[in-house]
Amino acid sequence: MTGFEALGLSESALAALRRVGYESPTAIQAQAIPPLLAGRDVIGQAQTGTGKTAAFGLPIVEYVDPALEEVQALVLTPTRELCIQVTQAIRAYGATHGVDVVAVFGGAPIRNQEAQLRGGGHIVVGTVGRVLDLVSRGSLVLHDCRFVVLDEADEMLDLGFLEDVEKILAATPSGRQTALFSATMPPPIRALADRYLYDPLVIAVEAATLTIDTVEQFQLPVETREKAAKLVEVLRAEKPDQAIVFVRTKIRCDQLFRTLRDQGMNVRALHGDLSQGQRDGVMLAFKGGRVPVLVATDVAARGLDISTVTHVVNFDVPTAPDTYVHRIGRTGRVGRSGRAITFVEDRQKREMEAIERHIGTSIAPWKPGASTTPATVTTRPRRHAKPHVSRAADEPRARLIASGGRAAGIAVADLVAAVTRATGLDGEAVSDVTVLERFALLSVPAPEADRVIASADGVEVCGHRLALERAAD
Repeated sequence: MTGFEALGLSESALAALRRVGYESPTAIQAQAIPPLLAGRDVIGQAQTGTGKTAAFGLPIVEYVDPALEEVQALVLTPTRELCIQVTQAIRAYGATHGVDVVAVFGGAPIRNQEAQLRGGGHIVVGTVGRVLDLVSRGSLVLHDCRFVVLDEADEMLDLGFLEDVEKILAATPSGRQTALFSATMPPPIRALADRYLYDPLVIAVEAATLTIDTVEQFQLPVETREKAAKLVEVLRAEKPDQAIVFVRTKIRCDQLFRTLRDQGMNVRALHGDLSQGQRDGVMLAFKGGRVPVLVATDVAARGLDISTVTHVVNFDVPTAPDTYVHRIGRTGRVGRSGRAITFVEDRQKREMEAIERHIGTSIAPWKPGASTTPATVTTRPRRHAKPHVSRAADEPRARLIASGGRAAGIAVADLVAAVTRATGLDGEAVSDVTVLERFALLSVPAPEADRVIASADGVEVCGHRLALERAAD
């Protein structure tokens, strides 16, 4: 424990680290913990899986005074799943410190969370929308909150939450200590940091170091019609302790889940069309080790932080190199080794070459072991499915206005799900979604704009009848 002892942590924090099995600090922990303990504002640029939760969670636990009843620290997260995981981690770090950690997120009864806040809560971990709702109700008072963390800020940007983040920050003391963690640093995130952080120390952990050093990467040329059978072959050859299989669409996620299940595999699916209760059940089963294979879409898998994942399979090549890095970062967590295998169809070779340029290395071909026996599978036909529509990354986009917003109970995921179901577009084709109080904005491929407007007109979202029109230039 010499490494952690050198960071200035208390004996109770060191004991907590011993209990959870941490032996030495990761790069982000070693660089962020001392300045945070010293009261500095910090910007941490690091991918998930680098140990950043401990990097801010341990200083928060050290900062909090259990004798004071008010909310002293707030951690904002983009998703419910990440909120739950951060809460569990901070509770583990503060188990002997006497701190009370309350999680607040959408999809759960707000009255129960209000009752928890009335009963205590030195540290609140919450999703942006639910925190803002509780603040507006007067149920969450942040007047004495002097430590704020924005976790995975770039995902907050992607989900259209920055306006609400600023409203929450405005409800906290101007003299607070603030930490911002983000895998990337696009201009809006940098501007947010410039406005709300005071003389921050910037810490950057390079993505290439994280992925290449801890994850063995392979690619496998496949033909479209053979992909499902090849996946079965790969999984049987690799024998993963736990694997996440990433796909682009919810339809494909369900299809692949059924194919693997019919082959006798213990597998579950995770995508945005599942109810929150179903998603929680899947995540608990996977995190508890009861399910070895999870088929998931990118949006649904946000916030997954499970150290026992040994393999990631990209059944579909991600359209963006950053997405590839994010996916394979789900294995090789916090110094452990992992394996990532990407299926590449002929038409996806350019995307794969872009990924190799991005990570600065070539990806070796995957070869099965000598004892591997190719498997044959029978896939079920897709019934009543919308047509699959994919688009080039550089295709012109059209900006649309959708009726209904937060006042109608509509969230980003609700709107994307409704539009993709009605139009057959991939989830990736609906982008730049911002949900405001009375309406929402979204972008779609320009050639599909009129069809999207016609197809989604009158579709029900959270009890609201959707109406779309083009936004003015």
